[in-house]
Amino acid sequence: MAHVTIEYMILVPVLIMQIFLFPFVATTIMNTWTDQQRTLELQEIAGHLGSSVQQLYFTINRASDETGCLTSTLDTPSTVDNHFYNISLWDVSNPSSSAKVMKLTLNIIGESGESSSLITLGNNAAWQDGVTFRSNVTSISATKSSGSILLSFEGGSS
Repeated sequence: MAHVTIEYMILVPVLIMQIFLFPFVATTIMNTWTDQQRTLELQEIAGHLGSSVQQLYFTINRASDETGCLTSTLDTPSTVDNHFYNISLWDVSNPSSSAKVMKLTLNIIGESGESSSLITLGNNAAWQDGVTFRSNVTSISATKSSGSILLSFEGGSS
């Protein structure tokens, strides 16, 4: 009969520990998985936006006209996992370089998740440095005038 008591003395605390430990571990694993899924989706969106900006810039840059405007409609989702995200534009160009580099950063509002993309453009590219847009941006516009190309996002507000 002493063996049953010893078994209960060992197994009851182990079972109680499992009752508290299993939900904690499951929650931690699911939170990690959710954060990684958001980050992957943001990376895909950042790559798509970067490619769209670069294609629009190179298209209008090759045009022979001195002035003009091109607009590209975006088909990016406005939410990631039912959360809006911010899009920020930064000039991270090296002053000694002849090219301009735009850093496009995406952050989920109120949750963890961030991604960025670097876009190499020519030295005649211009955009508002440090500007932030909400994820409801509908289009990108490139305006060429007197050799300079101004890039802007339209339809989003922060």
